[in-house]
Amino acid sequence: MISIPSLLKNTIVKGAISAPRMTLSSLKFVNNYSTISKAMVCSKYGQPKDVLSLKELKIPKIRDNEVLVKFLAAPINPSDINQIEGVYPIKPRFREYGAVGGNEGVAEVVAAGSKVKNLTIGDWVIPDSKAFGTWQTFAASSENELQKISKNGISKISAATISVNPPTAYRMLKDFVNLKKGDVVIQNGANSAVGQSVIQIAKAWGIKTINVIRDRPNFEEVAGELHKLGATLVIKEEDLRSNSTRELVKNLGSPVRLALNCVGGKSASGITRLLGQNATIVTYGGMSKQPLTFGTGPFIFKNLRASGFWISRWNKEASKKDKQYMFDDICELVRGGHLAEPWHEETKWETSDDNKTLNKKFMTALGKAGANTNIIDLNYKKEWDALFKNQIISCDYSKTPFLVSEALFTEIMPKAIRTNTSEREDHNFFQIINSNPNSE
Repeated sequence: MISIPSLLKNTIVKGAISAPRMTLSSLKFVNNYSTISKAMVCSKYGQPKDVLSLKELKIPKIRDNEVLVKFLAAPINPSDINQIEGVYPIKPRFREYGAVGGNEGVAEVVAAGSKVKNLTIGDWVIPDSKAFGTWQTFAASSENELQKISKNGISKISAATISVNPPTAYRMLKDFVNLKKGDVVIQNGANSAVGQSVIQIAKAWGIKTINVIRDRPNFEEVAGELHKLGATLVIKEEDLRSNSTRELVKNLGSPVRLALNCVGGKSASGITRLLGQNATIVTYGGMSKQPLTFGTGPFIFKNLRASGFWISRWNKEASKKDKQYMFDDICELVRGGHLAEPWHEETKWETSDDNKTLNKKFMTALGKAGANTNIIDLNYKKEWDALFKNQIISCDYSKTPFLVSEALFTEIMPKAIRTNTSEREDHNFFQIINSNPNSE
């Protein structure tokens, strides 16, 4: 149960309270209150450090077809930054108070309207609509804007990062070539967030991977991390045209049937040269800022095909059933130990922090994520010489499903070697903890 004094600490009363305590079975009581959500809001397009600030937003009582959700974790991705800058195809949802940042994250349903059919209290959900605004502690939404995911055996970190990078890897491995066990895939930018997912999913499906990354002083360390994830080969981008690389690829026993390109330029050209007959190259990024250049000969004589992929387009066109099937499959990979949490660092908001401190902590995390990085025009030049910290924001509540908690942000140690930001996507997560953790 929750005591009324603790409940009122962060809520606005809209109806009379006739009892001093509320049990979890009194779910209709939720509609008598307005939740106060702490949110990172942008006032206009611009650099995030200039236009983002923490605001307290009043969320009115939910409608019959809506649910109230509390966010458990929400990453800061380069595309989120581009969206705030106004240079991304998907635009923020501006309202009278501004637009809440963040597109990816996981939340728990804490209240449901009487006409909600497919979601119940305690379900974990991820956004199923553009520019949802995940950098907030609470939100009200229609159930059609949310996708349910299985929470059994899934960490909040995995759940919060399950809607962009793993699906991108999953769909590219599924949709372009009918891959079978023993087939070979090559990818550049292999230590990116998508690249990590490609390695792990392919490994689970018995598919071999050739993973291309640029040379660096700690190449062996980074290669070792990728091998731990299940990489078959890790080679330097500079060695793509060498005879020794061709020999390594030949020794895998099967021709390369699929190439995944997120770099472009010479790197894309290099991996294309290693493709077998009737193979396909799929482009989903352009971190080098260079156009795609392919040799004419391989395309003609090997009958190669080239295509593009954007997960946002797939999400728009796919049915709810197809999405549910994919997320169930990805969750099963996580539960089976085949898909690990992304390399990350966590930042925590403390309940004792005032809004100014919370705002400062978020901005620090944002800076670590690379506030000037562009998802379309990624900063391919910035070098890191220490441990890489993939940023994440996560949340933890008590068992009570009622209303408002105060937010927190945690610092977690990095899990991997720091490398060039263009090849490993930063994730910042924010964590929310109940203001009365001992209540039951």
